[in-house]
Amino acid sequence: MAYDLIVIGGGPAGYVAAIRASQLGKKVACVEVDRAGGTCLNWGCIPTKALLKNAEIYHTLSHRAAEFGFSVDGFSYDWSNVIGRSRKVSDRLAGGIEFLFKKNKVDYVRGFGSVEGTGKVRVTAADGSQQILETAQILIATGCKSRPLPPLPFNGTTVIGSKEAMVLPQQPKSMIIVGAGAIGVEFAYIYNAFGTKVTVVEMQPRMLPVEDDEIGDALEKSFIKQGIRCLTNTKMTATKDCGTHVEISVEGPKANETLTADVCLVAIGVQPVLPGGIQPALSDRGYINVDDRYQTSIPGVYATGDITGPPWLAHTASFEAIQCIEGLYVEGHTPRKVGNFPGCTYCHPQVASVGKTERDLKAAGIEYRVGKIPFAAIGKAIAAGEADGFAKLLYGKEHGELLGAHIIGDNATELIAEMGLALDQELTAEDIHATIHAHPTMSEVIHEATLAAEGHAIHF
Repeated sequence: MAYDLIVIGGGPAGYVAAIRASQLGKKVACVEVDRAGGTCLNWGCIPTKALLKNAEIYHTLSHRAAEFGFSVDGFSYDWSNVIGRSRKVSDRLAGGIEFLFKKNKVDYVRGFGSVEGTGKVRVTAADGSQQILETAQILIATGCKSRPLPPLPFNGTTVIGSKEAMVLPQQPKSMIIVGAGAIGVEFAYIYNAFGTKVTVVEMQPRMLPVEDDEIGDALEKSFIKQGIRCLTNTKMTATKDCGTHVEISVEGPKANETLTADVCLVAIGVQPVLPGGIQPALSDRGYINVDDRYQTSIPGVYATGDITGPPWLAHTASFEAIQCIEGLYVEGHTPRKVGNFPGCTYCHPQVASVGKTERDLKAAGIEYRVGKIPFAAIGKAIAAGEADGFAKLLYGKEHGELLGAHIIGDNATELIAEMGLALDQELTAEDIHATIHAHPTMSEVIHEATLAAEGHAIHF
């Protein structure tokens, strides 16, 4: 059977592309080696959020029960049920994607996909059987996987990646996390909340190095208060997998010692997962190069999502997928590349941002105003017991347009959407503070920070 489009990979880029192409009347197949939903749904975004919710509830009841008027005797948790709940959440949503395939008449083909040339995809099933599918066009959306630390290779027990961290059968008593990016800090929060002794090692001067400096500093203070040891600006000088535990020697302003832990979680980034068969032209880091229409160096073969390089985010992958498909099948549509996009980290306190940091603006010589308001000035935050953190908004000095937004605190990842819209539509401080923000809500921190940028905050 010939297809109009075969998508290799069923993650946030792949399944979205397949469904959208089918909605546009195309005959589509999606080839996936694991399960619909890809890493994000099965081993990333979704199951970690389930674990984070469990961790937040346990941490609140075990450390702050009296604050909310509760007295809990004999409070405990079952680690296997904590892990089990996250797996059930993923299974439910993966089944939902499979239902959407059926609803939209997308053929779902399980197996490893290989590009065999223009218009041909070889699928190798788990039992080794193979079939060749013919198609007019191919979209590669195979994503990425955890990048290993060369001197300390993954073994699934004492040296693990994020996938294993979600399903460890026994909770470790101690854990070293190498890397303080989004994955590293989320797992640091999860395991610390349940009582694991966590040490985070980061080479850069701050936690979450891509975020605004003040955000990284604030997160480190919060983590230290929660009992997480944070060794920023620290390099590893030696590593050893001892079979039952790991030993990592570090050197930096906060430590010059050998750390020992039951488990080392390596969270230093990701690397591309390429399909089999003919490879299109790659970047120097191994990602697939694409043009403005997401086409690779092979005619009729396209690529979107993490496989094409940063930003490695599910929502940008889905955006690219829609742009690519509509560029192919909607007359007159010119595909857009990712511009402003929100970055979200779901530890507690949450971190979210969009647009430029102060570092960026200073480097570019752009004059700006800062509006910064702590959540402690917001009534809803006080009532909810979530007064930690702040919102920091950056506005251009000349025209007053929003240039960047940085939030650390409860519900930061939900609040950032308004700021993304403001950036996309080039809204000014005047536009935003002329918008009524309901009271009492956490979103008032946006309104108040905007007023602060002009020097007339009301509640601070």
